[in-house]
Amino acid sequence: MTSERPRIAIYFASRDGQTRKIVERLAEHLDRRGVGATVTDLAASVSTVIDAEADLVLLASAIRYGFHLPPARRFLAQLRTEVPETRIAVVSVNLTARKPGRQTAEGNVYLRNWLKRTGLRPALAAAVAGRLDYPAYRWFDRTMIQAIMTLTGGPTDPTTVVEYTDWAEVEALSEELAKLVKARL
Repeated sequence: MTSERPRIAIYFASRDGQTRKIVERLAEHLDRRGVGATVTDLAASVSTVIDAEADLVLLASAIRYGFHLPPARRFLAQLRTEVPETRIAVVSVNLTARKPGRQTAEGNVYLRNWLKRTGLRPALAAAVAGRLDYPAYRWFDRTMIQAIMTLTGGPTDPTTVVEYTDWAEVEALSEELAKLVKARL
């Protein structure tokens, strides 16, 4: 299972592209830490072959209206049949993670609910803040996100574009992932 250089297989589901940016940055940081990473877009194909030989399988997903994207939910169901939970990590990309203390399963309602609904106990679970881009959203999405932002105290101006992703936090997450897989060697 383990080669000379540890490997993480990263799979992601993105709606607006921010999750893709986050996992690509994770992969770059992992490479600098001596950990190989492959990145696979779950929306790119109908069925995805899981790299069960990787030292860790990371699933990253954006949320929409309180739920992680359908390709990620389907993939997780398949993943759990092929890879033990001890070799699975999940990253939830959501706007709630923009607030302090909302980067863990304990502090992030979307991540906590995802784990609770699935019964998953991954080796690592984290939440990363995404990007708010009202002008890029369709009318319905913009209206729904504005309603959610009203409830959570976020911006509602339809011209607002804010990248909440804390890139230093993403780098710290890559360090945590690298330590996790290197500890298994």
